[in-house]
Amino acid sequence: MSPVNFPSKRHPFYQDVPDEKWNDWRWQLANRLNSVEDFEKLFTLTESERRALSAQGLFRVDITPYFASLINPDDPRDPIRLQVVPQADEIVPFTGMMEDSLAEDRHSPVPGLVHRYPDRVLMLVTTQCASYCRYCTRSRIVGDPSATFSRSEFEMQIEYLKNTPQVRDVLLSGGDPLTLAPKQLEELLRRLREIPHIEIIRIGSRVPVFMPQRITPEFCDMIQKYHPVWMNIHVNHPNEISQELADACDRLSRAGVPLGNQSVLLAGVNDCVHIQRRLVQDLVKIRVRPYYLYQCDLVEGTGHFRTPVAKGVEIIEGLRGHTSGYAVPTYVVDAPGGGGKIPVMPNYMISMSDHKIILRNYEGYITTYEEPVTYQPHDPKTCPYCQSRRPEPGQTGISGLLDGDEMFIKPQDFDLLHNRGGGAHRLRADENKWKPLGIGGQTHEEM
Repeated sequence: MSPVNFPSKRHPFYQDVPDEKWNDWRWQLANRLNSVEDFEKLFTLTESERRALSAQGLFRVDITPYFASLINPDDPRDPIRLQVVPQADEIVPFTGMMEDSLAEDRHSPVPGLVHRYPDRVLMLVTTQCASYCRYCTRSRIVGDPSATFSRSEFEMQIEYLKNTPQVRDVLLSGGDPLTLAPKQLEELLRRLREIPHIEIIRIGSRVPVFMPQRITPEFCDMIQKYHPVWMNIHVNHPNEISQELADACDRLSRAGVPLGNQSVLLAGVNDCVHIQRRLVQDLVKIRVRPYYLYQCDLVEGTGHFRTPVAKGVEIIEGLRGHTSGYAVPTYVVDAPGGGGKIPVMPNYMISMSDHKIILRNYEGYITTYEEPVTYQPHDPKTCPYCQSRRPEPGQTGISGLLDGDEMFIKPQDFDLLHNRGGGAHRLRADENKWKPLGIGGQTHEEM
């Protein structure tokens, strides 16, 4: 049992359900709410919710009885209700809306595997979840039983990982990996652990939040066999932190699983610095470190959830310095078009010169930091860490410019556009004139 206390709720409609059923995750899955009739047993639907539930082509609706019990039945704007019960606004298009806003499909070398970053991959192992968030970034495939991944596709994923030695970190997601049958999940972990160059296995799951009954002692015993395994859960509002979730996180922590949290910034749900501060402080009480706060993605059905990016910066401003540093998540925009996660934060460095920088703190206190007069730069040529595991040439980015690997990052077709047809210049016609002289420790002779 977790040493901290949080509320535990069960809607009166479920009071007669025996504890052995209520605490059985399979019973929770089998008795999910998904229709007008189901919801009206718990609370009165608004006209907007009723219209959405009757709409054609709606993203899948399913809510576990446990999670539905956390909703205040008397509040139509309850923050948990807004996340899982559809509204008519969901079917209204908005500017910038995309089906695959993160371009995951374009970064998929085999079905279900997204290789966006140099040393890690996202492995989609199922399209099913315990409940369905209305702002789901993968709503194009999630929730569709006909779109789930086959055994042959799973083998293709494993084969790709075996043959791609730069991958050291695999993130399991979907859908939700913890909705897989226990034997399937263990086989997946075992097969990954058999690949020598995979160092870390991560699981992204909202099951502990939607259905903490799934985190059984048996599950914890199983997962310990495949360490190091990390897990990020997904809590958006303090009302989602119950005693059941606290106990599930306690079991995972005792099983050696480091826990993080990923939140999404949602209008009307958690777009308030005081709600966010309470959320991160309650999370660290149950030994979950706030990891990311995401700007809402540009996927279909999410227009009514979106906030300006400035709201996220305001929230970080109200967290940094106002609570423990390890309770402050990184606020990120997952770049539309497939650019990956871009951190956004308040500006704490005000100015700089060649020998000092000027900084401000969360209170507005302004200070200077004197730069060293003498500094011997790190030499990448003599560093064994610099020589191993270098990223692919096209993914060195700004770091590559600083290392001296490249001198430019050019937009697509830049050279074609600026080549006006001129021939070789009379002063110098070789390629070396566009290479840096002495940048990053390189000398002209070495080029």
